[in-house]
Amino acid sequence: MLGGTEFVGRAVTEAALARGHEVTVFHRGRHEPPAGVVSLHGDRTSPEGLAALADGEWDVVVDTWSHAPAVVRDAARLLAGRAGHYVYVSSRSVYPETASLDAGEDAPLVDGSADEAGEVAYPQAKRGGELAAIREYGADRTLLVRAGLILGPWENIGRLPWWLNRAARGGDMLAPGPRDLGIQYIDCRDLAEWTLDAAEAGLSGPYNVVSPPGHATMGSLLDACVRVTGDRAVLRWTDPEPILAAGIEPWLQLPVWLPPGELHDKIHNSAVAKAVATGLRCRPVEETAADTWTWLRSIGGTAPQRPDRPRVGLAPATEAKVLGG
Repeated sequence: MLGGTEFVGRAVTEAALARGHEVTVFHRGRHEPPAGVVSLHGDRTSPEGLAALADGEWDVVVDTWSHAPAVVRDAARLLAGRAGHYVYVSSRSVYPETASLDAGEDAPLVDGSADEAGEVAYPQAKRGGELAAIREYGADRTLLVRAGLILGPWENIGRLPWWLNRAARGGDMLAPGPRDLGIQYIDCRDLAEWTLDAAEAGLSGPYNVVSPPGHATMGSLLDACVRVTGDRAVLRWTDPEPILAAGIEPWLQLPVWLPPGELHDKIHNSAVAKAVATGLRCRPVEETAADTWTWLRSIGGTAPQRPDRPRVGLAPATEAKVLGG
């Protein structure tokens, strides 16, 4: 596991350990990995940063890198003769906004370069990472996990933790509508289980990995957040128009939510039949909310924050202004 101490990487590591696999975690040493792994230290962005991986053999490599694609290239090149399968956790962001909803994994892709060593935009970084893995391992030994929105315990982006903490604060709570607006996401643990199943089966190529359409709505998500935090908040469902008129930014200030339209459909209405056909299972939204709340309370209520991602959430004064009309 390249990484393995936070969010998706940690979920994969925990799931692999639970299956009885021997797991090596290569990380920078900033966070403690799960107990039971072999821990190797290194910084992939530094000269000689992969030295700890110079020896050893593995069945599968799982890589979640989201920045300069050349970092994926270098790791894949080093491991190509000593690790059987390369799993790159990519993103549905590799599809341009104009991609057809029903095109699935065959939709057009953004441009990317496997050799880009500088910082690039997230979609191009993930596409470049895909190309790097394929070039070094070959298409038949590379699995591309194109994840959608990821939620669940260990989240270091802040989306579900913000909603849970807001619900725990109680009182009238702005709920962006419509209530039945569909959302798609993947619990990091379901992502991990499918990824391990796919790797064990030797699957290759791209897979969109996110819950099927209809799995959850804004209503079921926020209802779950209120319920698991003690029913202290009262949801005040509000149409998109006054929210947008107040200058509130969807997705960032109101995490997960996007108003009905093309962008909502791109993020929350994607084709996932290929992954479902290979065994993707998604737990109920109530379970994701409850387990994330349990984890959040266990670390004092404040979720870790990735330094390369903006903080999410709505200021109380802005919320009150909208609710007050």
